[in-house]
Amino acid sequence: MATQPQPEAQMSGPQHAEHIANMLRQAAQESEADIQRVNDPKAQALFETVREVLLGTTKALEDYAHKREPVWQ
Repeated sequence: MATQPQPEAQMSGPQHAEHIANMLRQAAQESEADIQRVNDPKAQALFETVREVLLGTTKALEDYAHKREPVWQ
């Protein structure tokens, strides 16, 4: 039996961070797919930059959620 998602109002800080990280990961995947969909090199460069920023932000959120860095411990 699958568990129901927790309402956002009841989430802890780390749970919110994971939630946002999941959304950003999906956006990064979409940006990566768009790189292949367009033929404009400038648009491809933009989407690659967006993907890199999103993945970096995702890592920061996950580091916070899992206390991987001393600053979050």
